[in-house]
Amino acid sequence: MVMKTSGFIEGSFPDELERVLRSVGSELGDVVDDMEALQVVPLKGAMTNEVFRIIWPTKCGNLNRNILVRIYGEGVDAFFNRDNEIKTFECMSKHGQGPRLLGRFADGRIEEFIHARTLSAADLRDHEISALVAAKMREFHDLEMPGPRTILLWNRMREWLVQAKSMCSAKDVKEFCLDSLENEINMLEKELSHDHLDIGFCHNDLQYGNIMLDEETRSITLIDYEYASFNPVAYDIANHFCEMVANYHSETPHILDYIKYPELEERHRFVNAYLSSAGKQPREDEVELLLQEVEKYTLASHLFWGLWGIISGHVNKIDFDYMEYARQRFQQYWMRKKKALGIL
Repeated sequence: MVMKTSGFIEGSFPDELERVLRSVGSELGDVVDDMEALQVVPLKGAMTNEVFRIIWPTKCGNLNRNILVRIYGEGVDAFFNRDNEIKTFECMSKHGQGPRLLGRFADGRIEEFIHARTLSAADLRDHEISALVAAKMREFHDLEMPGPRTILLWNRMREWLVQAKSMCSAKDVKEFCLDSLENEINMLEKELSHDHLDIGFCHNDLQYGNIMLDEETRSITLIDYEYASFNPVAYDIANHFCEMVANYHSETPHILDYIKYPELEERHRFVNAYLSSAGKQPREDEVELLLQEVEKYTLASHLFWGLWGIISGHVNKIDFDYMEYARQRFQQYWMRKKKALGIL
């Protein structure tokens, strides 16, 4: 019997989802043709979507198939184009990255279930796992993806700033200094753009919940490409470092502990692993240069997710204090700005 969840009606599936599930079942070939026999297990950790593991009995007795159903969160159209994300998902599958797309319906999709564990906040500090993540990130950045290799970061933030201002009260506009952020975005784009900037296909949301580890093979899989695009690779690394201060499975998942931001030695180790994963040991000046770029791009990460938090606070119904999250990201931006940019 299907378990009751916020995404499904007890004892049945919504008509469109049931139709797509039956089509997937037909493709699988060996599962029982009985929707009542399916078990639904909610998976925790998603920030925007609802995610469920479907345990599907087969015709071979005690064996089961597992698939994953993703129900899109409310208001996601404010952040990205879902059709573009699906194209990225399908392209990733062709590259052998991430799960296969099994089916689509209006409010979500069905994916291959990956038999690996999602990382925890503590895993990001494990030296071995961190090196594996660094190497996978480099592999991700080097993927040949369709579309122009142009930076999306700055224009996306400008678009989000317009949306955030349109949603906020005058009080919130003032508190979050939204009237000054266009100048800040323009300044960062000017300061952080240069001829030797390394552009790659970036994940842009590499928090621990989007990283999976196969314990047997020690292989890493990156999932959830909703925000993926071409960007400076230094931004993707910076964003990953910023995510090390978060624990989305704590009693206060919106609270960020910046004491946990990685120290220089830890950042150096990650960047060295990232650069050396291509098979050649980098020079120390190469490592130092990328480290400096990464620290500057943390500022862009703070503005990006600060704006995301404001918009999410108005469009998303998930139990998460998005506005407080945004407040912390903006506070870090103003606190770190001068040091990160070398302003005396």
